[in-house]
Amino acid sequence: MKKITAISMVLLLLLNANPVLAREKNQEASELAPTVKSAILIERDTGTILYDKNADKKLPPASMTKIMTMLLIMEALDSGQIKLSDKVRTSENAASMGGSQVFLEPGEELTVKQMLDAISIASANDACVAMAEKLAGSEEEFVKKMNKRVSELGLKNTQFQNSTGLPAKKHYSSAADMAAMGRELLKHKKITEFTGQYESFLRENTDKQFWLVNTNRLVKFYPGVDGLKTGFTDESKYCLTATAERDGMRIVAVVFGAKSPKDRNAEVTNLLDYGFNQYATKRQYAKGEKLAFVPVSKGSIEKVNLVAADHVTLLMKKGESMKDVHPKMTLKKNIQAPIKKGQVLGKITIEKDGKLISTTDLIATEDVNEASWLKLFGRSLSNFTQVKK
Repeated sequence: MKKITAISMVLLLLLNANPVLAREKNQEASELAPTVKSAILIERDTGTILYDKNADKKLPPASMTKIMTMLLIMEALDSGQIKLSDKVRTSENAASMGGSQVFLEPGEELTVKQMLDAISIASANDACVAMAEKLAGSEEEFVKKMNKRVSELGLKNTQFQNSTGLPAKKHYSSAADMAAMGRELLKHKKITEFTGQYESFLRENTDKQFWLVNTNRLVKFYPGVDGLKTGFTDESKYCLTATAERDGMRIVAVVFGAKSPKDRNAEVTNLLDYGFNQYATKRQYAKGEKLAFVPVSKGSIEKVNLVAADHVTLLMKKGESMKDVHPKMTLKKNIQAPIKKGQVLGKITIEKDGKLISTTDLIATEDVNEASWLKLFGRSLSNFTQVKK
């Protein structure tokens, strides 16, 4: 088992399961995004805010809306509701979508993978609606699921009226909420296999072949960028939620309301440069890493292993002097079967200056059923024999 040691920590360490961002602003940052209406920069694992400008302001998100659409698609894939190879039929309604599109025809069938390529690379509105109808029966029902997920994530400044980001009166979000949604989407590791592509082809090797080119040009021109989603309407102007990873640290930058694609890319580049130049992370424990075990009374097995429910990561300012913090592992006692896989049976807490700054759950790795009376009798007999020896 890896030994817990006292480690330096400068900023908050948060439970990764909670997508609401740590309201810990960096006062040293200069005006990094002067030409946009709002912006935010966060570190992914801890959720700590490294820079924020009007981050809670409600604004039209345009096609950044598709971050939530992609999140629901990825969750449906993970749950087994759909598979990447499943066929998705295009309805008359989906084919009629304007704006960015891949010109799906009524009745045309593509796979879920092809639809995700079209959404994540080309920002295809027709593919979004086709997937919404596939998952919920109609776009209206899918939007209800989107807003329910917003509520579950604890986001207060977002409301969706469609799956695409096309203009609507009561369709809005904020930089902070969009960063939180992006952070949640990034829990699905395969998503960057889609959003990180600079180009691909739809209907390849047919007379209807369509070239997909990523609307997020930073995927090609900024080292480490592999997502997530651009946006533009006349109302919203140029928007972008971008993510990049270097040296094990992943950050997410969001800008709303840039005047041009050039301004949008320049502002996001400034934010990413600042994050990578000023900060570093050190992951202490990975999600799913075995850290302890606890005995189980009257269980089909006598003990169950515990793993970290989420990544435990330290975020540090580069060059900052090291100061001790105090990690502590606490395990529940007198545990009796049955136990469910994922059940919380302990915690890792970290204190600094006597204050609790982090709590991460330790969860069971498997189900533990109640032992039969015959197994319990045999176990008792074995223990009695060992005592006599």
